[in-house]
Amino acid sequence: MRPGPYTWHLHPLAWSVLVVLAAATVLGRRALAARARRAGERPAAWTTAERWRTAGAFAVAAVALTWPLADLAAHWSLTALVVQRLILVLALPPLVLLGLPSDVLAWLTRPAPVERLLYHLRQPVVAVAIVTVGSVAVMTTGLVQLQSSSDLWRGVFDAVVVALGFVLWLPVLGRVPGVLRLRPVGRFSYLIAQSVVPAFLSIIYIFARHPLYPAFAGSHLAIGLRPLNDQQIAGFVSKIAMLATLITTGAVVLMRAKRDDEAEIEDEPLLWGDVERELARADRLQARGATGTSGASGTSSGTAGPPRPAGGGNGAPPDPMPPDGQLPTTG
Repeated sequence: MRPGPYTWHLHPLAWSVLVVLAAATVLGRRALAARARRAGERPAAWTTAERWRTAGAFAVAAVALTWPLADLAAHWSLTALVVQRLILVLALPPLVLLGLPSDVLAWLTRPAPVERLLYHLRQPVVAVAIVTVGSVAVMTTGLVQLQSSSDLWRGVFDAVVVALGFVLWLPVLGRVPGVLRLRPVGRFSYLIAQSVVPAFLSIIYIFARHPLYPAFAGSHLAIGLRPLNDQQIAGFVSKIAMLATLITTGAVVLMRAKRDDEAEIEDEPLLWGDVERELARADRLQARGATGTSGASGTSSGTAGPPRPAGGGNGAPPDPMPPDGQLPTTG
């Protein structure tokens, strides 16, 4: 007999992943701080606000991936599935990006393949295209039916949706070293595009004349709505949530930019992590060019690397560092 829509399930896989990630975050942060102290450097700060955001990220992930929302999203209601996906796209990634300490973000994004991928994903057109294609793909009838029938596939699609959320927010938040966020007007325009283009699927949900997802044929047992009504509500929820969240964020960006202009505050302060990442990128490009030159001529290149800022060795920032990792000014 099939369990009812509100029958309690433990969701051991989801809880295990969340516990492992939480432990890895705390232990990784401690390891990086200890390594910085051994090198005679000051560890990056992990502020109280950032700790609360990180805790909030794990909390919203638990809400989205465990009972009862995950069960309703898997078998009973398209509206529940849409709400779950909205949480994983609109709430979880920004909380993670704004909550993790800068040294952890730098360590996670330091590998050259990851850095190259992020460098391309920061382009607004690329980000909009990926979010649009990915959002539509994971909501096709076949894939929704697949996630409804398998815990493993459901976990895979949840991970894909979270990744799409990171792609969406990457050009806006700008906390990843070497990935500079857009200017305020550019961020607002980008958020408008992201609120409109990927959400066109909601129009189909609202105006379709028959249910599109056999997996949710029993929606009346869970939420008291026929599948077609459930589908229409899912369309309205998706459209309104995307528009409200992204347009509100864009408006806040513009208001803060205006306030900073009036107060003569620099909107985009230059951070050491960005400079260090650009220097590392230049080193790799130069090394690649030197390898190509030596391969063609049979001799090795002795060209010196790019000039380094004054300070400690191995690309260490000048000591002492100003607050929040901003570069010192001269004059």
